[in-house]
Amino acid sequence: MDARASRRGVAAIVSRRALIAFLVASAAIGAAVGLGGFTFLYARGASYLTNDPAACANCHIMRAHFDAWVKSTHHAVAVCNDCHAPPGGLGKYWTKTVNGFNHSVAFTSGNFHEPIRITGRNRSITEAQCRRCHAETVEAIRGGGAGEISCIRCHDSVGHRVSD
Repeated sequence: MDARASRRGVAAIVSRRALIAFLVASAAIGAAVGLGGFTFLYARGASYLTNDPAACANCHIMRAHFDAWVKSTHHAVAVCNDCHAPPGGLGKYWTKTVNGFNHSVAFTSGNFHEPIRITGRNRSITEAQCRRCHAETVEAIRGGGAGEISCIRCHDSVGHRVSD
């Protein structure tokens, strides 16, 4: 066999391997996109991009929280995002993305506490939102020498208390 034929043989093998790798990668990407798209549609994913509190009750685990919020004092003045996401733009949608991913994994795997519990990061966001909306009251309390105290430690039933 001459060198030219040998090179053609090697090129054909490399070509077949590249084609197989391309087809396997394409199938994997296609399956991931298809499964992700189906899951997004099935879980009504677009609803989470809105401010509609009913979107938070898409999952049965959040139904009690939604029902409690409907009966709460904040029902008339705040929706879920007002308390559980930073105001505006990137911070808000990043929080919604992280929470949506974490909720999807937890609910799909069944690995979550019922009733659902707030994470440390989300507790911090909620605390900051309390302080933002009630800045005048917070300042009056701090001016009285109270120091740093937690709004949601004492007022945990304001938004939507659900019994453990």
